[in-house]
Parts: sequence; structure tokens; C-alpha cells
Amino acid sequence: MLCRAACSTSRKLVPALGSLGSRQKHSLPDLQYDYGALEPYINAQIMQLHHSKHHAAYVNNLNVTEEKYQEALAKGELLDAIKRDFGSFDKFKEKLTAVSAGVQGSGWGWLGFNKDQGRLQIVACPNQDPLQGTTGLIPLLGIDVWEHAYYLQYKNVRPDYLKAIWNVINWENVSERYMACKK
Repeated sequence: MLCRAACSTSRKLVPALGSLGSRQKHSLPDLQYDYGALEPYINAQIMQLHHSKHHAAYVNNLNVTEEKYQEALAKGELLDAIKRDFGSFDKFKEKLTAVSAGVQGSGWGWLGFNKDQGRLQIVACPNQDPLQGTTGLIPLLGIDVWEHAYYLQYKNVRPDYLKAIWNVINWENVSERYMACKK
């Protein structure tokens, strides 16, 4: 029971790293029991040290890491282009998520670069149709919405998968692709 309580509060600490909108800082959760509750097996001093020092340091470091991540992305030309072409990162994220969710059956949601217009575009391609071959867009970011990409974990709930995918996007790679295709 103790581990379940301690572990469940820790899960509240991990919001999407991909969300660049307004983000609240994480805070150290209160323990649901007194530091001395595990005496005589684990004394109150050890519990207080681990909670108020070690756990607090992890929370603080998470906040610092997320700030650095956001700053690194926010300084890039990719973010400037996203804001120019979609209004904001949140609007971009909403649109790419909606387009990806709207794929009937299997396919991909894409962020591509239109070299002729010098702009970013969001499109979907059904099945295994290639982005560049069917639209002329240079692929920057693809979201696989074939069921094999998410079915074992998310079953048939594609929106949950699409919400989670933002946590693992390699923005450094997307930015490098963007800079390369602008040349």
C-alpha cells in the first residue's frame, strides 16, 4: 500500500515534453503519511531526507530540464516557421493531431516542407503512399497511424496514442531536416 501511494503521486510529475504552451512547474507532492509512519523499520530522519532533499532534487531537475528543452526548441528557426505557418506551436500540434486522427484505416500524418512556397504544411497520406512522391512535400516529421504502431498499447484508441506521441518526437532531428531542406 505504501509503494502504491508513493508511486501514484510520482506519475503526476510527467506532463508532455512536447507541449510548449503554458506549462506549470512541477512541485514536490506531499507524502500521504508522516515521515515517522514507517518506524521502527525506516526512521523518520531517513524518510525526511529522501523526500525533502532527494525527491525534491529530482522534481527541481525535471523543471530545469524541461525549461532547457523548451528554450532549445524555442530558439530554433523551426519554431519560428511553425508559428509563422500555423499561428502557434499549440495550433500546429492540434492540426497535426487532428489530421493524423482523421486518417481512415492506415497511413501517416505529416509535417512537410513546401520548397516552392518556402512554407510548412500538414497533410495525411493513406496506406504507404510516400509524402514526397504524392504531394511534393519534403518530409520533416511523420506520425505513423497504422494500427501496428500503437495497437498493443493503445488498442483502438488512436487519440490516446496521438496524445502520447508528442512525448517522444526528436525535435533536434526535425529541426535538422528543416534546415537541410531550406538550402
